[in-house]
Amino acid sequence: MNCQILEDMKVAVVGATGLVGQVMLDILKERQFPVSEFIAVASSRSVGKPIEFNGNTYSIHSMQDAIDAKPDIAIFSAGGGVSKEWAPKFAEVGTTVIDNSSAWRMDTSKKLCVPEINANQLTTEDKIIANPNCSTIQMVVALAPLHQKYNIKRLVISTYQAVTGTGVKAVEQMEAERNGTEAIMAYPHPIDLNCIPHGGSFTDSGYTTEEIKLVEETRKIMSAPDIRITATVVRIPVYGGHSESVNIEFEHDFNIEEVKQLLEAAPGVTVQDNPADNQYPMPLFSKNKDDVFVGRIRRDLSNPNSLNLWIVSDNLRKGAATNAIQIAEYLSENKLLK
Repeated sequence: MNCQILEDMKVAVVGATGLVGQVMLDILKERQFPVSEFIAVASSRSVGKPIEFNGNTYSIHSMQDAIDAKPDIAIFSAGGGVSKEWAPKFAEVGTTVIDNSSAWRMDTSKKLCVPEINANQLTTEDKIIANPNCSTIQMVVALAPLHQKYNIKRLVISTYQAVTGTGVKAVEQMEAERNGTEAIMAYPHPIDLNCIPHGGSFTDSGYTTEEIKLVEETRKIMSAPDIRITATVVRIPVYGGHSESVNIEFEHDFNIEEVKQLLEAAPGVTVQDNPADNQYPMPLFSKNKDDVFVGRIRRDLSNPNSLNLWIVSDNLRKGAATNAIQIAEYLSENKLLK
């Protein structure tokens, strides 16, 4: 997007010192988002401390100070509890909130937005907009054009998620284990040289909250409440991004070459699918990139009208920060602020 056409605006980043918050600052700079005034917000223990953004040093503000400044946009990455308490207060003063937590995602009065798919549903009345879960975002970017053509009936999803999706403590745990030093445990087990089939909290159904997000958010974003979906979430000891094995059953049959053409034409998707040359998506090479990478595209020989995809994306960028800022760009470009 050419941000030259966007009007300058006052922008607050809530949770600016966190893992995703720091990536948000990088992407605001990279995409030349037109920030006329920058307001960094973090926890009370960080208020007054310096923070760097776009070559300048700023002081971290309290939440109330940021509300009093009445920013045009507040991009939240500070956890569901913080968002539930403070996002409505920003909205009350006219600020549009883009929230990266799970607080508002399944609220029927709030939009759950992936710009490539459903940004056209946003209006000036949407003062709190939910940013989806990282695993959901990358998957639906790839699935949407296929659903439009062939109509998805069922999804079987297995994710292989980077430790960065859990946060700084998880990264520190893995690094400590690799260095042979004592680790503060973010996970109930060692993560280095291990896979942990546990993301979020277990529910009475036996599924985890991360698995349930994949089910519910996918249906909401794609406006497809009848898709049958099952998921297994696994944490693996990598940094660069989340990987997903997705088995798709369509209502209609498909041509593999046409599937590849649809994916190649889809905004935000890069197809890497040349097994003869060992070319397929990997988190090692998705790191610090904004695209969703799709490969291992092949028919499921065990079931009619079914397809297998391998989908990889940087969970801190397109899976979180980039998607949020793309929403902000859309709002500004289409004059949907205040």
